[in-house]
Amino acid sequence: MNNIIDQPTIDFIRDNADGDVQALALKADKYPGVDMKIALVQIEGRQKALQKIPSWAATDGMVYPPHLSMEQCSSEITAIYKAQIVRRLIADRGLMVDFTAGFGIDFYFIGREFRRAVYVERQEVLCDAAKNNFPLLGMNQVEVICGDGIDYLESMKRADLIFIDPARRDANGGRTIGIKDCTPDITLIEDVLLAKSEYTLLKLSPMLDWHQVARDLHNVTEIHIVSVGNECREMLVVMSEKVSEGIKVYCINDHSVFCFRSDDVRIPTIAHPDDFKYLYEPNSSIMKAGCFGVISDEYHVNSVGNNSHLFVSDSLINDFPGRKFAIDSIFSLNKRDMKEHLSGLSQANITVRNFPMTVAELRKKLKLKDGGCVYLFATTLSDGSKVIVSCSKC
Repeated sequence: MNNIIDQPTIDFIRDNADGDVQALALKADKYPGVDMKIALVQIEGRQKALQKIPSWAATDGMVYPPHLSMEQCSSEITAIYKAQIVRRLIADRGLMVDFTAGFGIDFYFIGREFRRAVYVERQEVLCDAAKNNFPLLGMNQVEVICGDGIDYLESMKRADLIFIDPARRDANGGRTIGIKDCTPDITLIEDVLLAKSEYTLLKLSPMLDWHQVARDLHNVTEIHIVSVGNECREMLVVMSEKVSEGIKVYCINDHSVFCFRSDDVRIPTIAHPDDFKYLYEPNSSIMKAGCFGVISDEYHVNSVGNNSHLFVSDSLINDFPGRKFAIDSIFSLNKRDMKEHLSGLSQANITVRNFPMTVAELRKKLKLKDGGCVYLFATTLSDGSKVIVSCSKC
């Protein structure tokens, strides 16, 4: 940090590490010897790092980039998962190259698995931060290159791994989703990537349809849908010339992992929930993958409807990849049923699945506040009937 930021500013950053950035900005005139613009970026960056990358935030002397780069960077938990993929795939980890390195979170956690790691980034401010930060983190096998990643790709030697996180914003700063709309467009350089590496690992938008990804790219061997806290964060794609039969699709939610083959098209078993004791809501990665037939078969659960994506069973399936509930009652939306089953209830957690009302609309109709220990699932059964399944969490 001493090579980038002057000592009075460093002292101010350390003294105000937990301060309110907006409040400090209003007091800028009181500290004429402090580069307040830099100081506020560093204070805010470290505070964000405490949430996203705690091991970095705990390292003294780290330099943080401007707001946008901190918003776009990976979290520590997702970066660690990428490193786990790499360890499983590559036994002799000699060289990895990241030519869209950014702030370097993914680069660090993946790159420390290799004997040599090359960081390529166009923004000089990020390269300066990388040169400062990686030695502090004990990562000394790094080469930092400030330049265009595509230019480097054309001239580089073959690597064991290339990691790419294409920019998902257009020239006006608007978000893009499709692979062809990102920078670089992976479909245009796929052949070069395959020729230059044993494996290529792509980080893509979680909003993408994995089926479309498999159609847009060749030589895809694995697709990982990664969620943290049941929120889809990213889609990871592994490409290699070592093509196996069928793509493996991994559904990740925190420490839960479910894997199936892309050509597995099993159909879920349908059943009426009246006959069962437990209800299951798959986690967000399972929902995104749409592997409901595989889930039904593998965990011996039945779907309550063709498009409801809620499952039931007679006995509790403890390892089901999602939320688990005990069914207390099932009722319709007619006044008599609602009066009987909601009597004395003032609040509930409401979820709608394949139902002609939003949560807000249903909450208003039922006159219930949010929260409590009762969970109501409004859904459409296979016979077309609209019901509410009242549950308690297992």
